[in-house]
Amino acid sequence: MDVVVAGALVALLYGLLRLAPSLNAPFLPSTAPSSVSTDPSQLPYYAVRSLVRMFAALVVSVLFTFVYATAAARLRRAEKVLLPVLDILQSVPVLGFLSVTVTAFIHLFPGSELGLECASIFAIFTAMAWNMTFAFYYSLISQPRELDEAARVLRLTKWQRFWRLDVPSGVIPLVWNGMMSFGGAWFFLAASESISVLNHQYALPGVGSYAAAAIAQGDLGKVGIAVAVMVVLVIGVNALFWRPVTAWSERFRVEEAQAAERPRSVVLDILRRSSVPGVLGRPLKRLWPTLDRVTRPFGLAEHPIGVSPVRERTGDVFFAGAVSVLVVYGAWKAFAYVHSTVGLGEFGHALALGAATFGRVVVLTVAATLVWVPVGVWIGMNPKVTRFAQPVVQVLASFPANLLFPFATAAFVALGISLNAGAVLLMALGAQWYILFNVIAGASAIPSDLREAMTMFRVGGRLRWRRFVLPAIFPSYVTGGITAAGGAWNASIVAEVVSYGNHHLTATGLGAYITQATATGDFPKILVGISVMSLYVVAANRLFWRRMYRIAETRYAL
Repeated sequence: MDVVVAGALVALLYGLLRLAPSLNAPFLPSTAPSSVSTDPSQLPYYAVRSLVRMFAALVVSVLFTFVYATAAARLRRAEKVLLPVLDILQSVPVLGFLSVTVTAFIHLFPGSELGLECASIFAIFTAMAWNMTFAFYYSLISQPRELDEAARVLRLTKWQRFWRLDVPSGVIPLVWNGMMSFGGAWFFLAASESISVLNHQYALPGVGSYAAAAIAQGDLGKVGIAVAVMVVLVIGVNALFWRPVTAWSERFRVEEAQAAERPRSVVLDILRRSSVPGVLGRPLKRLWPTLDRVTRPFGLAEHPIGVSPVRERTGDVFFAGAVSVLVVYGAWKAFAYVHSTVGLGEFGHALALGAATFGRVVVLTVAATLVWVPVGVWIGMNPKVTRFAQPVVQVLASFPANLLFPFATAAFVALGISLNAGAVLLMALGAQWYILFNVIAGASAIPSDLREAMTMFRVGGRLRWRRFVLPAIFPSYVTGGITAAGGAWNASIVAEVVSYGNHHLTATGLGAYITQATATGDFPKILVGISVMSLYVVAANRLFWRRMYRIAETRYAL
């Protein structure tokens, strides 16, 4: 086993060292290529470049999650600002970030392709980070009271509490949401590697840019090859990375009842039998006591038990005042900018387009609920089916469905279907799996004694669904529903404008509005479009999904 693990590590390091010079290749915005070669022999190299970007974005997302979620959970006043900001950030589409960051990153690394690489990685990061941050935040604020008191009694420092209590208690939701977010990021790989912003087209070597070039040429054969490579990548990453990580994360489960089917991984078994991980981790263990001493000045991880109400109230007033001034000033400057360029009437136009996209999101969510909830319950409540079906669903959820858009576009053109209706199907291809995945997780987590009780009492049919199944899966369904709705809004930017060869279809909607404004570098319209999309998403979350969350927590928590 040691030979296998050591050989794999050496091969990985060798590959990264060979790849490093190409990441810092000379780059000039005026002469940069707008497309990549569609020679299939380049695909192995493109696949490695795409994987490096995805994992770099994952590492940055985990670091961001640790810092942001911990600050939101531990700093009471900061929480009032950080959570709404996170709500807004997750509603901003990838293209919105790209239009702002590409120029900045290119100027940060002048003459080097590293700037464009960083912009691409940042775009992928924005497709991963928010969901992971929410998951880790909820795990922090829902820690058992006994563990919190134990940390105080043991007088753990903030550093010690983070690594010995906060991280272990949040590993499982972080890993599962990381896996889903990683899958969602595949969806935006083409937009992140074949960047069309500010009247410029840049292309980085990768599977996404290869697919974009093949789609632009109208070559369905090469699109099919890109789809096949992507399937291999998704299955390979799930088998070699996410499967071992999910199986490893089970060690942090503290429930007394054992899960019916615990994830297993051959790769993890090989790593556990090898002594290489232990040898590599030995220097870190020696470093740990030093880190404990160095971080001790940051203080103990105990919140003050008694705080003067007057002092606390005064601090709240000053904090709220400062934040309000900043928000009002920023909003005033943004409105003034829009008023002096395209006029405030543009907001009305964008709101009307947003209503069209909102209608598609509602239809998609309702249809996916009706189709996938019964299927998810059937899979989740049958352990033998779950064992085989869950990995398949993980792969389906990870597959970037936008690679299938050219085939769908060709079908729409042939059948005369308007993209105004077809966009619902395209958005559903990427977003529907969140509902199925979460319903499976919710159904499989129902305690076996409850299932046996329902069987013993001979509760079946509609009564079983109304009194037992639906209440039991409701919290998981709400998580899947809010994620699917958010994913659908983001998917609208690539689903409402599709191209295949000489065919260019555009739907009426906010996604198409933002995509067109981003391509032409129309900053005022980009600002209007992103603001309106954020307004719709945040309003839907606050007025509907948050209420569903409260109902799930107060009435249906198992």
